[in-house]
Amino acid sequence: MKKLYIKTYGCQMNVYDSARMADLLAPLGYAPVEAPDDADMVILNTCHIREKATEKVYSELGQLRVLKAARAEAGSPMLLAVAGCVAQAEGKEIIRRQPAVDVVVGPQSYHRLPEMIAKVAREARVELETDFPAEDKFDHLPEEHAPRGPAAFLTVQEGCDKFCTFCVVPYTRGAEFSRPVEQIAGEARRLLDSGTREITLLGQNVNAYHGEGPDGSRWSLAKLIRHLARVTGVERLRYTTSHPLDMSDDLIAAHREVEELMPFLHLPVQSGSDRLLRAMNRGHTRDDYLRIVERIRTSRPDIALSSDFIVGFPGETDTDFEATLELVRTVDFAQAFSFKYSARPGTPASAAPGQVAEDVKSERLQILQTLLIEQTRAFNRDCTDRVFPVLFEKPGRKQDQAVGRSPYLQPVHVDGAARLMGEIHPVRIAAVLPNSLRGVLADETAPRRERAFAT
Repeated sequence: MKKLYIKTYGCQMNVYDSARMADLLAPLGYAPVEAPDDADMVILNTCHIREKATEKVYSELGQLRVLKAARAEAGSPMLLAVAGCVAQAEGKEIIRRQPAVDVVVGPQSYHRLPEMIAKVAREARVELETDFPAEDKFDHLPEEHAPRGPAAFLTVQEGCDKFCTFCVVPYTRGAEFSRPVEQIAGEARRLLDSGTREITLLGQNVNAYHGEGPDGSRWSLAKLIRHLARVTGVERLRYTTSHPLDMSDDLIAAHREVEELMPFLHLPVQSGSDRLLRAMNRGHTRDDYLRIVERIRTSRPDIALSSDFIVGFPGETDTDFEATLELVRTVDFAQAFSFKYSARPGTPASAAPGQVAEDVKSERLQILQTLLIEQTRAFNRDCTDRVFPVLFEKPGRKQDQAVGRSPYLQPVHVDGAARLMGEIHPVRIAAVLPNSLRGVLADETAPRRERAFAT
Protein backbone atom coordinates (compact mmCIF):
# COMPACT_ATOMS: atom_id res chain seq x y z
CA MET A 1 0.00 0.00 0.00
CA LYS A 2 1.06 3.57 -0.70
CA LYS A 3 0.68 6.16 2.02
CA LEU A 4 -1.51 9.26 1.60
CA TYR A 5 -1.45 12.31 3.83
CA ILE A 6 -4.11 15.00 3.39
CA LYS A 7 -4.01 18.26 5.36
CA THR A 8 -7.30 20.11 5.35
CA TYR A 9 -7.70 23.85 5.81
CA GLY A 10 -10.88 25.86 6.24
CA CYS A 11 -14.51 24.87 6.06
CA GLN A 12 -16.45 21.65 6.63
CA MET A 13 -16.85 21.26 2.88
CA ASN A 14 -13.09 20.88 2.60
CA VAL A 15 -13.28 18.15 5.26
CA TYR A 16 -15.85 16.37 3.10
CA ASP A 17 -13.76 16.89 -0.06
CA SER A 18 -10.66 15.49 1.65
CA ALA A 19 -12.54 12.33 2.59
CA ARG A 20 -13.78 11.95 -0.99
CA MET A 21 -10.25 12.40 -2.36
CA ALA A 22 -9.12 9.59 -0.07
CA ASP A 23 -11.97 7.45 -1.44
CA LEU A 24 -10.91 8.34 -4.98
CA LEU A 25 -7.29 7.31 -4.42
CA ALA A 26 -7.97 4.14 -2.43
CA PRO A 27 -8.34 1.98 -5.61
CA LEU A 28 -4.86 3.20 -6.62
CA GLY A 29 -3.47 1.68 -3.43
CA TYR A 30 -3.29 4.79 -1.25
CA ALA A 31 -4.09 4.41 2.46
CA PRO A 32 -4.41 7.46 4.77
CA VAL A 33 -1.69 8.21 7.32
CA GLU A 34 -1.53 10.80 10.10
CA ALA A 35 1.74 12.55 9.18
CA PRO A 36 3.53 13.54 5.96
CA ASP A 37 6.97 12.23 6.91
CA ASP A 38 6.80 8.90 5.11
CA ALA A 39 3.85 9.61 2.80
CA ASP A 40 4.04 8.71 -0.88
CA MET A 41 1.59 11.50 -1.65
CA VAL A 42 0.74 14.68 0.24
CA ILE A 43 -2.33 16.79 -0.58
CA LEU A 44 -2.94 20.21 0.91
CA ASN A 45 -6.68 20.90 0.61
CA THR A 46 -6.72 24.65 0.90
CA CYS A 47 -8.92 27.61 1.85
CA HIS A 48 -8.79 31.06 0.21
CA ILE A 49 -11.16 32.97 2.49
CA ARG A 50 -8.44 34.95 4.28
CA GLU A 51 -4.93 36.03 3.36
CA LYS A 52 -3.43 34.37 6.44
CA ALA A 53 -4.85 30.98 5.39
CA THR A 54 -3.29 31.35 1.94
CA GLU A 55 0.14 32.24 3.30
CA LYS A 56 0.01 29.25 5.65
CA VAL A 57 -0.25 27.06 2.56
CA TYR A 58 2.88 28.54 1.02
CA SER A 59 4.71 28.16 4.33
CA GLU A 60 3.66 24.51 4.52
CA LEU A 61 4.78 23.94 0.92
CA GLY A 62 8.22 25.29 1.81
CA GLN A 63 8.58 22.68 4.54
CA LEU A 64 7.24 19.91 2.32
CA ARG A 65 9.73 20.84 -0.42
CA VAL A 66 12.57 19.98 1.97
CA LEU A 67 10.89 16.69 2.94
CA LYS A 68 10.27 15.79 -0.70
CA ALA A 69 13.92 16.43 -1.59
CA ALA A 70 15.12 14.27 1.31
CA ARG A 71 12.83 11.42 0.26
CA ALA A 72 14.03 11.68 -3.33
CA GLU A 73 17.64 11.34 -2.18
CA ALA A 74 16.65 8.24 -0.24
CA GLY A 75 15.00 6.76 -3.32
CA SER A 76 11.43 7.22 -2.06
CA PRO A 77 9.71 9.79 -4.31
CA MET A 78 6.78 11.80 -2.99
CA LEU A 79 3.99 13.42 -4.97
CA LEU A 80 2.95 16.86 -3.75
CA ALA A 81 -0.50 18.23 -4.61
CA VAL A 82 -2.40 21.41 -3.81
CA ALA A 83 -6.18 21.18 -3.97
CA GLY A 84 -9.08 23.39 -2.94
CA CYS A 85 -9.78 27.08 -3.27
CA VAL A 86 -6.20 28.40 -3.21
CA ALA A 87 -5.45 25.99 -6.04
CA GLN A 88 -8.44 27.33 -7.97
CA ALA A 89 -7.54 30.98 -7.39
CA GLU A 90 -3.75 30.86 -7.69
CA GLY A 91 -2.97 27.80 -9.81
CA LYS A 92 -0.09 29.12 -11.92
CA GLU A 93 1.20 31.28 -9.07
CA ILE A 94 1.54 28.15 -6.89
CA ILE A 95 3.66 26.49 -9.56
CA ARG A 96 5.78 29.63 -9.93
CA ARG A 97 6.34 30.07 -6.19
CA GLN A 98 6.86 26.40 -5.38
CA PRO A 99 8.25 24.23 -8.22
CA ALA A 100 8.18 21.17 -5.94
CA VAL A 101 4.40 20.92 -6.49
CA ASP A 102 3.37 18.15 -8.91
CA VAL A 103 -0.41 18.61 -9.05
CA VAL A 104 -2.68 21.65 -8.69
CA VAL A 105 -6.40 20.88 -8.78
CA GLY A 106 -9.44 23.02 -8.03
CA PRO A 107 -12.38 21.92 -5.88
CA GLN A 108 -14.58 21.14 -8.90
CA SER A 109 -11.99 18.95 -10.60
CA TYR A 110 -10.56 16.64 -7.94
CA HIS A 111 -12.41 13.68 -9.47
CA ARG A 112 -9.66 13.86 -12.12
CA LEU A 113 -6.88 13.17 -9.61
CA PRO A 114 -6.19 9.56 -10.73
CA GLU A 115 -5.74 10.72 -14.32
CA MET A 116 -3.53 13.63 -13.26
CA ILE A 117 -1.33 11.37 -11.11
CA ALA A 118 -0.90 8.99 -14.03
CA LYS A 119 0.17 11.87 -16.29
CA VAL A 120 2.72 13.10 -13.74
CA ALA A 121 4.24 9.61 -13.60
CA ARG A 122 4.15 9.19 -17.38
CA GLU A 123 5.23 12.62 -18.56
CA ALA A 124 7.18 13.98 -15.55
CA ARG A 125 5.49 17.38 -15.66
CA VAL A 126 3.23 19.44 -13.42
CA GLU A 127 -0.49 18.84 -13.83
CA LEU A 128 -2.76 21.88 -13.47
CA GLU A 129 -6.58 21.60 -13.52
CA THR A 130 -8.55 24.65 -12.41
CA ASP A 131 -11.31 24.79 -14.99
CA PHE A 132 -14.96 24.43 -14.09
CA PRO A 133 -15.70 21.14 -15.88
CA ALA A 134 -18.99 20.63 -17.68
CA GLU A 135 -19.53 17.23 -16.06
CA ASP A 136 -20.72 16.83 -12.47
CA LYS A 137 -17.82 15.62 -10.35
CA PHE A 138 -20.21 13.71 -8.08
CA ASP A 139 -21.11 11.45 -11.02
CA HIS A 140 -17.45 10.42 -11.23
CA LEU A 141 -16.66 9.86 -7.56
CA PRO A 142 -16.62 6.31 -6.19
CA GLU A 143 -18.75 5.18 -3.28
CA GLU A 144 -17.38 5.97 0.16
CA HIS A 145 -14.37 3.76 0.93
CA ALA A 146 -13.94 4.23 4.67
CA PRO A 147 -16.47 4.78 7.49
CA ARG A 148 -16.84 8.46 8.41
CA GLY A 149 -17.63 7.91 12.07
CA PRO A 150 -20.70 8.65 14.19
CA ALA A 151 -21.04 12.17 12.73
CA ALA A 152 -20.39 12.83 9.05
CA PHE A 153 -20.58 15.61 6.46
CA LEU A 154 -22.50 15.26 3.19
CA THR A 155 -22.24 17.91 0.49
CA VAL A 156 -25.61 18.64 -1.13
CA GLN A 157 -24.92 22.00 -2.75
CA GLU A 158 -21.87 23.87 -4.01
CA GLY A 159 -21.10 27.34 -5.29
CA CYS A 160 -22.84 30.64 -4.73
CA ASP A 161 -24.69 33.19 -6.87
CA LYS A 162 -24.86 35.90 -4.20
CA PHE A 163 -21.55 37.68 -5.01
CA CYS A 164 -20.96 39.35 -1.66
CA THR A 165 -18.27 41.93 -2.37
CA PHE A 166 -15.80 40.46 0.14
CA CYS A 167 -16.14 36.81 -0.87
CA VAL A 168 -14.14 34.62 -3.27
CA VAL A 169 -16.53 31.64 -3.25
CA PRO A 170 -18.28 32.46 -6.56
CA TYR A 171 -14.84 32.59 -8.20
CA THR A 172 -13.34 29.48 -6.58
CA ARG A 173 -16.41 27.23 -6.29
CA GLY A 174 -18.44 28.56 -9.20
CA ALA A 175 -22.18 28.99 -9.68
CA GLU A 176 -24.75 27.30 -7.46
CA PHE A 177 -25.17 23.61 -8.14
CA SER A 178 -27.43 21.19 -6.24
CA ARG A 179 -27.05 17.42 -6.27
CA PRO A 180 -30.07 15.24 -7.14
CA VAL A 181 -32.11 14.01 -4.18
CA GLU A 182 -31.63 10.31 -4.87
CA GLN A 183 -27.85 10.70 -5.17
CA ILE A 184 -27.80 12.40 -1.76
CA ALA A 185 -30.14 9.82 -0.20
CA GLY A 186 -27.97 6.98 -1.51
CA GLU A 187 -24.85 8.49 0.05
CA ALA A 188 -26.74 9.08 3.30
CA ARG A 189 -27.83 5.42 3.43
CA ARG A 190 -24.25 4.24 2.90
CA LEU A 191 -23.05 6.51 5.71
CA LEU A 192 -25.71 5.15 8.05
CA ASP A 193 -24.87 1.55 7.09
CA SER A 194 -21.26 2.22 8.12
CA GLY A 195 -22.24 3.49 11.58
CA THR A 196 -22.98 7.19 11.11
CA ARG A 197 -25.79 8.52 13.33
CA GLU A 198 -25.66 12.25 12.53
CA ILE A 199 -25.33 13.88 9.09
CA THR A 200 -24.55 17.53 8.44
CA LEU A 201 -25.72 18.69 5.01
CA LEU A 202 -23.15 21.04 3.48
CA GLY A 203 -23.24 23.83 0.96
CA GLN A 204 -21.65 27.21 0.42
CA ASN A 205 -25.24 28.45 0.35
CA VAL A 206 -26.97 25.30 1.53
CA ASN A 207 -30.46 26.70 2.04
CA ALA A 208 -30.50 27.72 -1.63
CA TYR A 209 -30.60 23.99 -2.41
CA HIS A 210 -32.77 23.21 -5.45
CA GLY A 211 -31.87 19.66 -6.48
CA GLU A 212 -33.92 17.42 -8.72
CA GLY A 213 -36.30 15.15 -6.83
CA PRO A 214 -37.43 11.63 -7.79
CA ASP A 215 -40.55 13.18 -9.32
CA GLY A 216 -38.48 15.40 -11.63
CA SER A 217 -39.39 18.62 -9.80
CA ARG A 218 -36.99 20.91 -7.96
CA TRP A 219 -36.88 20.24 -4.22
CA SER A 220 -36.10 22.76 -1.49
CA LEU A 221 -33.71 22.06 1.38
CA ALA A 222 -36.70 21.65 3.69
CA LYS A 223 -38.20 18.97 1.45
CA LEU A 224 -34.81 17.21 1.23
CA ILE A 225 -34.50 17.24 5.05
CA ARG A 226 -37.97 15.75 5.49
CA HIS A 227 -37.17 13.07 2.90
CA LEU A 228 -33.86 12.10 4.54
CA ALA A 229 -35.47 11.95 7.97
CA ARG A 230 -38.26 9.72 6.66
CA VAL A 231 -36.50 7.30 4.31
CA THR A 232 -32.98 6.81 5.67
CA GLY A 233 -33.41 6.37 9.42
CA VAL A 234 -30.88 9.07 10.27
CA GLU A 235 -31.12 10.08 13.94
CA ARG A 236 -29.72 13.59 13.67
CA LEU A 237 -29.60 16.15 10.88
CA ARG A 238 -27.89 19.52 10.65
CA TYR A 239 -27.10 21.90 7.78
CA THR A 240 -24.60 24.69 7.12
CA THR A 241 -23.88 27.36 5.88
CA SER A 242 -27.04 29.37 5.29
CA HIS A 243 -27.89 32.79 3.87
CA PRO A 244 -30.68 34.90 5.39
CA LEU A 245 -32.24 35.50 1.94
CA ASP A 246 -32.94 31.77 1.58
CA MET A 247 -34.44 31.19 5.03
CA SER A 248 -37.82 30.13 3.61
CA ASP A 249 -41.09 29.46 5.41
CA ASP A 250 -40.90 25.71 4.77
CA LEU A 251 -37.36 25.54 6.16
CA ILE A 252 -38.37 27.43 9.30
CA ALA A 253 -41.32 25.07 9.68
CA ALA A 254 -38.98 22.07 9.33
CA HIS A 255 -37.18 23.21 12.48
CA ARG A 256 -40.46 22.89 14.35
CA GLU A 257 -41.75 19.69 12.74
CA VAL A 258 -38.73 17.46 11.98
CA GLU A 259 -37.51 15.91 15.22
CA GLU A 260 -34.25 14.74 13.65
CA LEU A 261 -33.28 18.33 12.76
CA MET A 262 -31.13 19.62 15.61
CA PRO A 263 -32.07 22.89 17.36
CA PHE A 264 -28.97 24.74 16.19
CA LEU A 265 -28.68 27.13 13.23
CA HIS A 266 -25.66 28.92 11.82
CA LEU A 267 -26.99 32.02 10.03
CA PRO A 268 -24.25 34.51 9.05
CA VAL A 269 -25.11 38.22 9.12
CA GLN A 270 -21.57 39.74 8.83
CA SER A 271 -22.55 43.24 10.07
CA GLY A 272 -25.28 45.07 11.95
CA SER A 273 -24.96 48.20 9.83
CA ASP A 274 -27.38 48.67 6.93
CA ARG A 275 -24.83 50.86 5.15
CA LEU A 276 -22.21 48.13 5.29
CA LEU A 277 -24.70 45.39 4.41
CA ARG A 278 -25.43 47.31 1.20
CA ALA A 279 -21.70 47.71 0.53
CA MET A 280 -21.25 43.98 1.11
CA ASN A 281 -24.10 43.23 -1.34
CA ARG A 282 -25.78 41.04 1.24
CA GLY A 283 -29.28 41.72 -0.09
CA HIS A 284 -30.90 42.10 3.34
CA THR A 285 -31.09 44.74 6.04
CA ARG A 286 -30.50 44.58 9.76
CA ASP A 287 -34.27 44.53 10.39
CA ASP A 288 -34.73 41.76 7.81
CA TYR A 289 -32.28 39.62 9.77
CA LEU A 290 -33.94 40.36 13.10
CA ARG A 291 -37.36 39.48 11.70
CA ILE A 292 -35.99 36.16 10.41
CA VAL A 293 -34.54 35.42 13.85
CA GLU A 294 -37.90 36.20 15.46
CA ARG A 295 -39.71 33.85 13.05
CA ILE A 296 -37.21 31.06 13.68
CA ARG A 297 -37.48 31.40 17.45
CA THR A 298 -41.26 31.51 17.27
CA SER A 299 -41.20 28.26 15.29
CA ARG A 300 -38.59 26.58 17.50
CA PRO A 301 -38.24 28.39 20.86
CA ASP A 302 -35.35 26.25 22.08
CA ILE A 303 -33.17 26.85 19.02
CA ALA A 304 -29.61 28.17 19.46
CA LEU A 305 -28.17 30.58 16.91
CA SER A 306 -24.67 31.06 15.57
CA SER A 307 -23.34 33.62 13.09
CA ASP A 308 -20.35 35.11 11.27
CA PHE A 309 -19.08 38.68 11.62
CA ILE A 310 -16.54 40.77 9.73
CA VAL A 311 -14.99 43.80 11.42
CA GLY A 312 -13.05 46.49 9.61
CA PHE A 313 -14.85 46.15 6.28
CA PRO A 314 -13.88 49.08 3.99
CA GLY A 315 -15.61 52.25 5.13
CA GLU A 316 -16.65 50.88 8.54
CA THR A 317 -17.03 53.72 11.04
CA ASP A 318 -17.40 53.65 14.81
CA THR A 319 -21.14 54.05 14.28
CA ASP A 320 -21.25 51.05 11.94
CA PHE A 321 -19.31 48.96 14.43
CA GLU A 322 -21.61 49.97 17.28
CA ALA A 323 -24.57 48.84 15.15
CA THR A 324 -22.96 45.39 14.93
CA LEU A 325 -22.48 45.25 18.70
CA GLU A 326 -26.11 46.27 19.20
CA LEU A 327 -27.33 43.52 16.86
CA VAL A 328 -25.27 40.98 18.81
CA ARG A 329 -26.80 42.18 22.08
CA THR A 330 -30.28 41.98 20.59
CA VAL A 331 -29.99 38.47 19.13
CA ASP A 332 -27.87 36.88 21.91
CA PHE A 333 -25.91 34.19 20.07
CA ALA A 334 -24.94 30.80 21.49
CA GLN A 335 -21.84 30.69 19.30
CA ALA A 336 -20.28 32.95 16.68
CA PHE A 337 -17.22 33.40 14.50
CA SER A 338 -15.66 36.82 13.98
CA PHE A 339 -12.77 37.94 11.80
CA LYS A 340 -10.92 41.01 10.65
CA TYR A 341 -11.70 41.93 7.06
CA SER A 342 -9.11 40.37 4.73
CA ALA A 343 -8.94 41.76 1.20
CA ARG A 344 -9.08 38.94 -1.33
CA PRO A 345 -7.64 39.75 -4.77
CA GLY A 346 -10.28 40.12 -7.45
CA THR A 347 -13.18 40.86 -5.12
CA PRO A 348 -14.86 44.30 -5.39
CA ALA A 349 -14.21 45.16 -1.74
CA SER A 350 -10.45 44.72 -2.16
CA ALA A 351 -10.34 47.88 -4.30
CA ALA A 352 -12.95 49.83 -2.34
CA PRO A 353 -12.04 53.17 -0.74
CA GLY A 354 -11.87 53.57 3.01
CA GLN A 355 -9.73 50.56 3.89
CA VAL A 356 -9.60 50.37 7.69
CA ALA A 357 -6.27 50.47 9.51
CA GLU A 358 -5.05 47.18 10.93
CA ASP A 359 -4.82 48.45 14.52
CA VAL A 360 -8.43 49.66 14.35
CA LYS A 361 -9.53 46.24 13.05
CA SER A 362 -7.70 44.52 15.87
CA GLU A 363 -9.23 46.74 18.55
CA ARG A 364 -12.75 46.27 17.21
CA LEU A 365 -12.30 42.52 16.87
CA GLN A 366 -11.23 42.25 20.50
CA ILE A 367 -14.30 44.20 21.65
CA LEU A 368 -16.65 42.09 19.54
CA GLN A 369 -15.10 38.79 20.55
CA THR A 370 -15.29 39.72 24.24
CA LEU A 371 -19.04 40.24 23.85
CA LEU A 372 -19.53 37.04 21.84
CA ILE A 373 -17.53 34.98 24.33
CA GLU A 374 -19.65 36.35 27.18
CA GLN A 375 -22.80 35.25 25.35
CA THR A 376 -21.41 31.77 24.65
CA ARG A 377 -20.43 31.31 28.29
CA ALA A 378 -23.86 32.46 29.45
CA PHE A 379 -25.54 30.01 27.08
CA ASN A 380 -23.33 27.19 28.35
CA ARG A 381 -24.03 28.09 31.98
CA ASP A 382 -27.75 27.85 31.26
CA CYS A 383 -27.16 24.24 30.19
CA THR A 384 -25.93 23.22 33.65
CA ASP A 385 -28.05 20.50 35.27
CA ARG A 386 -30.02 19.90 32.08
CA VAL A 387 -30.16 16.49 30.42
CA PHE A 388 -29.24 16.34 26.74
CA PRO A 389 -28.89 13.43 24.32
CA VAL A 390 -25.18 13.31 23.49
CA LEU A 391 -23.73 11.51 20.48
CA PHE A 392 -20.36 10.07 21.53
CA GLU A 393 -17.85 10.52 18.71
CA LYS A 394 -14.32 9.92 20.00
CA PRO A 395 -12.23 8.90 23.03
CA GLY A 396 -11.39 11.56 25.58
CA ARG A 397 -8.00 12.28 27.08
CA LYS A 398 -8.68 10.27 30.23
CA GLN A 399 -9.04 6.54 30.60
CA ASP A 400 -12.59 5.37 29.79
CA GLN A 401 -13.64 8.91 28.84
CA ALA A 402 -15.60 9.77 25.69
CA VAL A 403 -16.32 13.06 23.95
CA GLY A 404 -19.60 13.76 22.23
CA ARG A 405 -21.79 16.58 20.95
CA SER A 406 -24.96 17.98 22.43
CA PRO A 407 -27.87 18.97 20.17
CA TYR A 408 -26.36 22.47 20.35
CA LEU A 409 -23.03 21.27 18.95
CA GLN A 410 -21.21 21.74 22.25
CA PRO A 411 -18.41 19.25 22.98
CA VAL A 412 -19.24 17.22 26.11
CA HIS A 413 -16.67 15.15 28.06
CA VAL A 414 -18.08 12.21 30.02
CA ASP A 415 -16.14 9.77 32.23
CA GLY A 416 -17.07 6.10 32.01
CA ALA A 417 -18.62 6.49 28.55
CA ALA A 418 -16.01 4.79 26.34
CA ARG A 419 -18.32 1.80 25.89
CA LEU A 420 -20.94 4.10 24.36
CA MET A 421 -18.83 5.22 21.39
CA GLY A 422 -21.08 5.82 18.39
CA GLU A 423 -24.24 5.85 20.52
CA ILE A 424 -26.61 8.58 21.64
CA HIS A 425 -27.10 8.62 25.41
CA PRO A 426 -28.72 11.04 27.88
CA VAL A 427 -26.15 13.12 29.75
CA ARG A 428 -26.63 15.57 32.59
CA ILE A 429 -24.41 18.64 32.22
CA ALA A 430 -22.39 18.95 35.43
CA ALA A 431 -19.93 21.76 34.72
CA VAL A 432 -18.92 24.37 32.16
CA LEU A 433 -15.27 24.20 31.09
CA PRO A 434 -13.44 26.91 29.08
CA ASN A 435 -14.05 25.25 25.71
CA SER A 436 -16.45 22.41 26.45
CA LEU A 437 -18.92 20.93 28.92
CA ARG A 438 -18.44 18.15 31.46
CA GLY A 439 -21.30 15.72 31.84
CA VAL A 440 -22.32 12.59 33.71
CA LEU A 441 -24.34 9.72 32.32
CA ALA A 442 -28.01 10.10 33.11
CA ASP A 443 -30.71 7.51 33.55
CA GLU A 444 -31.74 5.77 30.32
CA THR A 445 -35.33 6.84 30.97
CA ALA A 446 -34.37 10.52 30.68
CA PRO A 447 -35.90 12.24 27.62
CA ARG A 448 -33.82 11.86 24.47
CA ARG A 449 -34.73 15.37 23.44
CA GLU A 450 -35.29 18.19 25.89
CA ARG A 451 -36.56 21.54 24.69
CA ALA A 452 -34.17 23.20 27.04
CA PHE A 453 -34.71 26.87 26.26
CA ALA A 454 -38.43 26.99 25.48
CA THR A 455 -40.03 30.32 26.30
